[in-house]
Order: sequence, then structure tokens, then C-alpha cells
Amino acid sequence: MAADIGVTGLAVMGANLARNLARNGYTVALHNRTAAKTDALINSYSSEGEFVRTESLAELVGALQRPRRVLIMVKAGAPVDAVIDELVPLLDEGDIVIDAGNSFFEETRRREETLRGHGLHFVGVGVSGGEEGALHGPSIMPGGSRESYETLGPMLEKIAADYHGEPCCAWVGTDGAGHYVKMVHNGIEYADMQVIGEAYDLMRQLAGLEPAEQAAVFREWNTTDLASYLIEITSEVLEQEDELTGRPLVDVIVDAAGQKGTGRWTAISGLEVGSPVTTIAESVFARSISSQQQLRRITRDAFAAGVGSPVPADELYGSGEARQSFVEDIRKALYASKLVSYAQGFDMLTAAGAEYGWDLDMRTIASLWRAGCIIRADLLDTIMKAYQHADERPANLLLAPEFTEAINECLPAWRRVVAAAATYGVPAPVFSSSLAYYDSLRAERLPASLTQGLRDYFGAHTYQRVDKPGTFHIRWSEDRTEAEV
Repeated sequence: MAADIGVTGLAVMGANLARNLARNGYTVALHNRTAAKTDALINSYSSEGEFVRTESLAELVGALQRPRRVLIMVKAGAPVDAVIDELVPLLDEGDIVIDAGNSFFEETRRREETLRGHGLHFVGVGVSGGEEGALHGPSIMPGGSRESYETLGPMLEKIAADYHGEPCCAWVGTDGAGHYVKMVHNGIEYADMQVIGEAYDLMRQLAGLEPAEQAAVFREWNTTDLASYLIEITSEVLEQEDELTGRPLVDVIVDAAGQKGTGRWTAISGLEVGSPVTTIAESVFARSISSQQQLRRITRDAFAAGVGSPVPADELYGSGEARQSFVEDIRKALYASKLVSYAQGFDMLTAAGAEYGWDLDMRTIASLWRAGCIIRADLLDTIMKAYQHADERPANLLLAPEFTEAINECLPAWRRVVAAAATYGVPAPVFSSSLAYYDSLRAERLPASLTQGLRDYFGAHTYQRVDKPGTFHIRWSEDRTEAEV
């Protein structure tokens, strides 16, 4: 039986993608380093579609119709290279190798260039939606050559999430573009989760709202402009009780957040392309400091009575109208901060497109995130509208008319929330940094002029003037006169 596609690597994500393909009418050849996983999948799910069992990569390749399509779902890094090295001698010109894992985009660019030299297509595919998405329809962000997408695209579109009849899958750009877009998606995801966490913390510490009460608040917020998958599941997590203790589940979970690296990659790449993704960077740092458990304990003991320690909630917004007003302020601050994280993400994509020669279509990218992925949210329709016409695209997403209006409406509440957090010692790094980003964009003058003066003083790095063209330097160690250089 000639298979339409081969899948190697049958852990949960690989197995679920294979099942998704089979459910949609494709014959799928299966391979895993240990054949037991292959047999387990076929024994459990053979009724879902046509599977072909293979025990080696050579057998997998031999089971495929041409052009061959091989989907790799193994751990990112060296394991991907090992599979590719074994595959290349088995393939023919025009065959397609697909990496649908969370690979770093620079590695994808390298692999694409190498395989292109062998006459093969290498496609880095960003896949978002977790295990359930892989099975029922993820958001799919493929890169690689346009030619490869002509063969592979219809298959990926068929298994992708559906948003009102449109597949959440489209070709986004050459070489590593697919994995880059997925990386930025994950960076926005980091920021989105962090601002939700900050909203939860402020409501609990300063408004005295317990998790079960907050579950109702988040459920209500999910009917507003905040409507999104993450807001929806926040209400479910907050209302969950621990079976063992009867306490809120969130109270028995260790407050140390893990990470797999994509948020860190996003922050680093933002620095490299000159895009200030401060909300994403602060979210990564927030996870890092949460994991410094011992240092936090020592510091908490050392500053137990320090100025700025949180005060009892009932002295602030613990009841009545004051509480209701403060909660509404937090909702607005959360929405404004969320808009900034998306704006920074799309700004970074624009900068990366220029840096790496990708013609990234922001409207298309926004469309891919409307279903199947973790950051799916109602506001993505508005983002698509902002990028609809090439000659009217905003220089920054915050300058889209709908978002400018929203920021202006949220601004007073946003400032009150950040001020309250700072005053009473509740950390809100992304609420604060997103507000600082907004203020930096709108400032008439920034203190960078002093920075340039200092750089010129100690390193002769020169500066430019506001009143005439050219590059200048002060002879600081001599007569302190200005020289044009």
C-alpha cells in the first residue's frame, strides 16, 4: 500500500498528528525508534484510517508514494539532525522532509539550505495547539519553498483547525519563517499568561478575591473584548479544588513556572533584530525569578517588614464599590497590556522579515492564530482588519484605530493599577513594562540623548545633532570643543 505521508517519532504529538492525517483520509506510514509504539498506535486506532507499519526509515521511505513526504516528530536539536542524516541517502530529488517540532529557526534555515543542496525540500512547520490540537486540528505555520507547499499545503490545510470555514494553515515564508512565526506565537503566549497571572495576583492580594470568586470574574471577562482561550481556561483552573486537601488547586501548586525555551528565544531574537519585545522578555524573567525559590525565601525573611510590603486586602479594595471598581481597572489594564504584547510580537515579525528576507503577511499570520492555537482570541479579527490593506497598515499595531481608541479608554485604569501594584509591593512586571513601552512610544524626548552623551564621553562613540546633519564628537579630554567626524 503506497502511503501519502510518513511519520517518524510517535510520542504523543507525533501519534496524534498521524491519527489526524489518517482520520482525514490519508494513508500514513508509521515509524518509531522502538516498534512497540508503532504497534500500540495501530492496535488502538486502526479503525480511524489506513496505517502502514514500518520498522526502519528505509522501510518507511519505501512505503511512500512520490514525491515522498516524511514528517519528523522527534526532540528538537541533535535528534532531528540524526534523523535527517539517515533519511537523506534514502530520498530522491523533489522529496519533502518536514520538521513539525519546536526547532530553533536558525537550525531550520541551516537544514533547509543543506537539503536544498541535495535537491530536497525541507519544511519547518510551526504547530500550535498541544496534544488536543494535534489530534483535532492545530494552527499550522509552514515555511520552506513555495514549490513544496503546492504538494504539502493541501494536506496540512485539511488537518488544520477550522475557523468559520477557513483553515488555520498557510505558507508564511521561506526557510525558517514557519518556525520563527511559531516562536513569536509562543513569546506572545508567555506574555499573555504572565499578565493573566498578574491580574489574578492583584485581585487576590489587594481586592481579597479568592480563586473561586475570580473564576466567576474571568468567566465574565471572557464575554468582553478579552475573550480568548487563555481567559477561558483560567476560570477553569481557578475553580478547580484539590482532591486531597479541598483547597483551591492553585494554592497547592508550587509557584515556580517552567519553560521549554521558545520564550527565551523570542526575547533574544528581539534583541538581535532590534525589536523591543519587553513584555515577552519580562515574562521570561518572571518565570526565572519564580524558580529561584531559595533566594526568594531568604529575601522574604530579610525584608519581612520592609517598606512597600503588601497591606491587608480589607484595608484597600476588599469590599463593596471600591473592590468592583478596582477589578474593572484590572480588566482594562489586562486588555491594554495584552494589546501591547501582540503589538510587540507583530513589530518583531516585521523586523525579522526585513532581516531575513521573508515577505511575511501579518494579516495571514493573524488568521492562523484564530483557532487551534493557545493564543487564539477575538481580537485577532481586529488585527486582521488592521493589516487588510497594504497602503493603510499601521506602523505599530497600537496605531490601528480600534486599538488606539481602546488604549485611550483603558489608560487611566492602567496607570491606577500599575501605581497600586508599585505602592503596595505586588510585582506586576508586564503590566508595568507594557505601560512603559506605551509611554516610550509617545514621549516627545527620551533620555537616550544623555546616553549618547555619556557614550561619547567614555568611548568616543559620537552623536548626531537635532539642528544639523552630520556625526559629532566632543574633545572631552582636551578643550571640550565639538568636532565633526
